[in-house]
Amino acid sequence: MNKTLIALLVAFAGTATFAASHAGAPMSPASAPMATTAPMSTMTKAEAKAAEKKADADYKAAKKACKPLKYKEEKACKAQAKAAHKKAEADIKAATAK
Repeated sequence: MNKTLIALLVAFAGTATFAASHAGAPMSPASAPMATTAPMSTMTKAEAKAAEKKADADYKAAKKACKPLKYKEEKACKAQAKAAHKKAEADIKAATAK
């Protein structure tokens, strides 16, 4: 149980860090790490590329944190990591759309 919580916290921490660093404003205390954030301002191509690299690195780290888990816990952890990665990609795409 503790391994599951640690793995999920690691996955959430990466997502929260990415969202807070790219939202243009700090997250409010009432919002959870996976809560929707304020719309991001537009990004330059270089910023978007850096954000994509960070999202990929966060996803890789979150998947690695799932490895010690077994069976359904590992599957759920990986699904959470994948969902966070897809959200990060969508946020980047929205910020680069003109």
